[in-house]
Amino acid sequence: MFQTGRKRSAIESAFNLVELIYHSTVRNVRKTHRSALGGLFMNILQNVLFIATFYAMFQFFGMRQSFTPAIRGDFLLYIMSGVFLFMVHIKTVSAVTRAEGPTSPLMQHAPLNTTVTITAAALASLYLQVLSIFVILFFYHVLFTPISINDPFGALCMVGLAWFCGVAIGMMLLALKPWAPNFANVAGTIWNRANMVASGKMFVANTLPGYMLALFAWNPLFHIIDQARGFIFLNYTPHFTSWGYPLKVSLALIVIGMMGEFYTRQHASKSWGAGR
Repeated sequence: MFQTGRKRSAIESAFNLVELIYHSTVRNVRKTHRSALGGLFMNILQNVLFIATFYAMFQFFGMRQSFTPAIRGDFLLYIMSGVFLFMVHIKTVSAVTRAEGPTSPLMQHAPLNTTVTITAAALASLYLQVLSIFVILFFYHVLFTPISINDPFGALCMVGLAWFCGVAIGMMLLALKPWAPNFANVAGTIWNRANMVASGKMFVANTLPGYMLALFAWNPLFHIIDQARGFIFLNYTPHFTSWGYPLKVSLALIVIGMMGEFYTRQHASKSWGAGR
C-alpha cells in the first residue's frame, strides 16, 4: 500500500528509458500484424507493388527514354531509389502522427511518456523500412542482376535524412492533432498524396527546365531523393539540389513540433480522447 521512492542515478534513468523505448518499439513493430515476420512481409510486398507499378507506368507511357539519359545506370534501381525513400518518409510521417499522445490510456502507466511513444513509433517505422530495403535489394542482386552503388554510406545517410524529415513533419502533425484532429488527419493525407508527384521520384532535377524545377524545389523530399541518386549512380551529379536544405528544414520543424507537443502535454485533457 505504501511505497517509498528511490532516487535513481542518471545512468539508471538512461537505461530505464532505453528499455522502455525498446519494448515500445517492439510493440509498434508487432502492432500491424500478429507476427513480426508477417508485418515485414506485408511491408516488403507494399514496396514491391509500388516498384512494379512505377516500372509498368514508365514502360507503358514511354517515359524511360525521357527521364533516364542523365542516369545511364540500372533502370529498376533508379525506380527503387525513389520508391524506397518515398516509403521511408511517408511511413514515418504516418507512424509518428499516430503515436500515443498525452491523453492515451497508456499514459496511465507511470514510467511511460510521450517521448517514449514518439521515439518508439519512429524507430519501428525505420526498422521495418530499412529491413525491407535490404531484403529487396538482396533478392534483386542475387536473382536478377548484380547491383553496384557508387557511395553506399551516402545513400544510407539519405535514407536516414528521409526518415528524420518524416519524424519532423509527423511531430508537427502530432502536436496539432489534439487541437484540430480532423485538420491534422487531412493535412497528413494531403502531404502523403502530394509527395506521390512532388517528391520527384519519377524524374531527376538535372533534366527539369527552370520553371518546373521551381515547382518542386520547396519539397525537402525532392532534394533528398535527387541527392540519393547522386550517391547511388556514378554518372549522375545533382546540380540543383542540396542535402543541407532538407536537414535545416527538418531541424526547424522538429524544434517547433517538440515545443508544440510540450505545450499540448501541459494542457492535455482526458476529455479530448472521448468519443475517438
